[in-house]
Amino acid sequence: MASPKKKLQGLVAATITPMTEHGEINFSVIGQYVDYLVEKQGVKSVFVNGTTGEGLSLSVSERRRVAEEWVTKGRNKLDHVVIHVGALSLKDSQELAKHAAEIGADGIAVIAPFFLKPRNKDDLVDFLKEVAAAAPELPFYYYHIPFITGVKIRAEELLDGIQEKVPTFGGLKFSDTDFLDFGQCVDQHRQQQFAFLFGVDEQLLSALVMGATGAVGSTYNYLGKKTNQMLEAFERKDLSSALNYQVLECRRPKPL
Repeated sequence: MASPKKKLQGLVAATITPMTEHGEINFSVIGQYVDYLVEKQGVKSVFVNGTTGEGLSLSVSERRRVAEEWVTKGRNKLDHVVIHVGALSLKDSQELAKHAAEIGADGIAVIAPFFLKPRNKDDLVDFLKEVAAAAPELPFYYYHIPFITGVKIRAEELLDGIQEKVPTFGGLKFSDTDFLDFGQCVDQHRQQQFAFLFGVDEQLLSALVMGATGAVGSTYNYLGKKTNQMLEAFERKDLSSALNYQVLECRRPKPL
């Protein structure tokens, strides 16, 4: 795994949790999965147990085992293994965060609790603070996905003063199409060196223009190579080529 000083950036694959035909997790293929991402797609960072990985549909024990397998199989191959530890139960989130630290993950991420929702920014920050404190050595990322959680607290509002409450805060996965909110996050918090990871794959090029430092998404499992080419085109200011790669992304069918 990467040095703690290495910033999370570039493409991050939101991993699928492989299942057998009987609905059991197929741990045996995760090693092959790691090799495929690195060797075939050029993707060396993963986001485990998130929306694509159906983390919130797994039991806590299943989530722990999936995290363990990715950390173990990714050792010396992956730069970052970020474990999503969000849950409706604060104690479950804390248990998963502590476990992620114990097994050697490179960071944790948390979605907003979405059944009994936080009423305001302070409520949400208090929840995040308690989870982050369970793994005080790990970078902490907020997973902003309001169309699923129904939590409409703007990400830019959340970031204001966040490090005073969550010292390990390292950035956010922004899975929304509100470019005004995303742009303000980048513009007003650039000096903190946060990771601004965009989470809507088919709009990544627009997010790069706004200042995204990376992206987390499901399509990077199978379009990582092409999307890396888009990032390279953008870096060399070849926007025509970058646009062609983004259009290709929009035409590809998305996994359910």
